[in-house]
Amino acid sequence: MAISLDDPKKFRPLVGQAHQVAMNMLRPISRKYDRAEHEYPKELDMLAAMIDGLADSGASEGAGAAGVRRDEKDADTTVKNGANLASVMSIAEMCWGDVGLLLSMPRQGLGNSAIASVANDEQLARLDGVWAGMAITEPGTGSDSANITTTAVLDGDEYVINGEKIYVTSGDRADHIVVWATLDRDLGRAAIKSFVVAKGTPGMRVDRLEHKLGIRASDTATIIFENCRVPKDNLLGSPEIDTKQGFAGAMATFDNTRPLVASMAVGCARASLDLTRELLANAGVEVDYDRPAVVQSAAAAKFLQMEADWEGAYLLTLQAAWMADNREPNSLEASMAKAKAGRVGSDITLSCVELAGSIGYSETELLEKWSRDSKILDIFEGTQQIQQLIVARRILGLSSAELK
Repeated sequence: MAISLDDPKKFRPLVGQAHQVAMNMLRPISRKYDRAEHEYPKELDMLAAMIDGLADSGASEGAGAAGVRRDEKDADTTVKNGANLASVMSIAEMCWGDVGLLLSMPRQGLGNSAIASVANDEQLARLDGVWAGMAITEPGTGSDSANITTTAVLDGDEYVINGEKIYVTSGDRADHIVVWATLDRDLGRAAIKSFVVAKGTPGMRVDRLEHKLGIRASDTATIIFENCRVPKDNLLGSPEIDTKQGFAGAMATFDNTRPLVASMAVGCARASLDLTRELLANAGVEVDYDRPAVVQSAAAAKFLQMEADWEGAYLLTLQAAWMADNREPNSLEASMAKAKAGRVGSDITLSCVELAGSIGYSETELLEKWSRDSKILDIFEGTQQIQQLIVARRILGLSSAELK
């Protein structure tokens, strides 16, 4: 199937609205909440209410980071530009405003994407409207999610969860947490399932909040689970352990969330490029798109190279989302988008700081902040190295045991 490189017409109003929100609501408070780490941005409550209203009216398909559930009953085989594509496009615009504030949006947590990916119909209805963080990383387990040690043991009608999760985005503010735990450590990857745990459940506590390099507007928590009992119906998807399927069920969540994180990096990088172009113009540096880079100034040539890298990341992100909309397997493309956008986002924002010199390094502009914010987008949801490993496995047709 061919992909049109033009933005779908039906999404242009949504993207325009997201850009206006980013410019008029997020940018003005960006520095304030970067300095006031752990202080909840109350201004987001009004924005969340606006998004809820648009969603209820059907006017903003995919307007947030909540993720998209594919309707397997839909037999339509026509090419679609659907809610996955709308999500990544609108999120990129919001992150043109501020990544940390986007991650702080009520009911738009990455845990919502996990729910959308694997929950059954009853769970989707019951959990509609929750704000869910996602707890995967552990002190001894970073990007290698298959080695999760947090356990969930069935006891009657409840699962008993024990373990420690770190770097949980919105872990203190969200009203629910999606926790990844293993039903049986001896069965490896196939036994890893995700559970929805409501905030305030006995045995679950927020141990501390992290002080971070970037995305300071967003809270990042360590959460302890000690004999935390949750209803067995809160296990997302099927409780059966399918050793033939392996880790595929859990990986479906990443296929959904990695393009979203890629779009965050794309949006942050775009913000840096737009501002740097203005600063270069003010300094008398012309970027001419009709002349070869080799005959332009070093600064202009560098800028053109960054824009080319950005285009590659943007198109890979759109491709991964578009494939999800059309129910095509997108695990390879999701990792490619995440790897490319994560690296490009970090490279571009830091290079823009360098091109802007003292202005870029100071708090006069937001360039230095964007360079700090973008780094996490190359780390969470799987680091650069993990994404490259996944891509290599997919292309070569090798298993995780064959290529480590």
